[in-house]
Amino acid sequence: MDSATLDWPFFADAHRDLAAKLDKWAKQEIAGGDEQDVDEACRSLVKKLGRAGWLKYAVPAAYGGALDQLDVRSLCIVRETLSRISGLADFSFAMQGLGAGPISLFGSEALKERYLRRVAEGEAIAAFAISETSAGSDIAAMQTSARSEGGEYVIDGEKTWISNGGIADFYVVFCRLESTGFIALVVEPGDAGFSVAERIKTIAPHPLARLRFDNCRVPKDRVVGEPGKGLKVALATLDVFRSTVGAAALGFARRALDEALAHVSDRRIFGQQLKDFQLTQARIAQMATQIDASALLVYRAAWTRDNGAPRVTREAAMAKMYATEAAQRVIDDALQLLGGRGVVADSPVETLYREIRSLRIYEGTTEVQQLVIAKQVLDNA
Repeated sequence: MDSATLDWPFFADAHRDLAAKLDKWAKQEIAGGDEQDVDEACRSLVKKLGRAGWLKYAVPAAYGGALDQLDVRSLCIVRETLSRISGLADFSFAMQGLGAGPISLFGSEALKERYLRRVAEGEAIAAFAISETSAGSDIAAMQTSARSEGGEYVIDGEKTWISNGGIADFYVVFCRLESTGFIALVVEPGDAGFSVAERIKTIAPHPLARLRFDNCRVPKDRVVGEPGKGLKVALATLDVFRSTVGAAALGFARRALDEALAHVSDRRIFGQQLKDFQLTQARIAQMATQIDASALLVYRAAWTRDNGAPRVTREAAMAKMYATEAAQRVIDDALQLLGGRGVVADSPVETLYREIRSLRIYEGTTEVQQLVIAKQVLDNA
């Protein structure tokens, strides 16, 4: 994070200390690229983040975490800092938080003890399984079902585009519960009837899969929250973590600006530095302004949640929508300024160009965020 941003009143001294320490650690420990095998890279990064203590910010203190409860500003600081250096490191941290989030917020004491300490230590990889082929942003349209049989729930159906699919040690799976709403259940890879149906490749590689549940049997003590109220669990979890998607986009945008500034200060054309042209200056001004606007929206949403607001639906949607769209524009501008260097495969800005695209889609597309914001505005008109 920039020191000027940390001077904003959204932050306490503990947040400033976290940003400084993590930035120093990340530059020493994860800068320089990721391993070629994405599964092994993620496993390695989760262990590394766990050993260094950064995953403690993804769970409450009572179960091995750093703070009494999930602090959204800290989550955003970690994601912004990591994404500026390594998109895969940010992904690895984010999925630990999102995958364990339902348990942190709604899980029984037994579930918290069983999973959260292992998440904080980097010994268990978490996953959040809600999306389906015809039920992405419209989560109420999900068709994967669960039914009660004795001391178990039996799950049938499929989930797709599941991050950490194929490498996770547990999945929080959301299902339609007979005729009584929805349910969240913890599924482990060894459970009968569970399988990874397909690994999915994307333009910015990370572990992603389609999961299949064929009479998958899960003990009833693995229900997260109350049976029938699984949708509440899902929405409340997304309410906490949606702002952090904007923070990751912010980190991408800051890295793109860094690369652009270094290039325009070094590149000479027509007898002068590229940075001396007014067209270049105008573009840099727009990039910097969009980054600051994104940061204000992201950390306003996080601060609002941390200060006791029961829901930050509007604030989080605005932060996620604006920051991801702005980052796409900033990265595109950076690539344009770099010219031929910008399109070299696996160069920093080309990598960012691929990585930012999915952030405009997952945890609710930009268009869905617009609908959410409009509903919030109209309902309060």
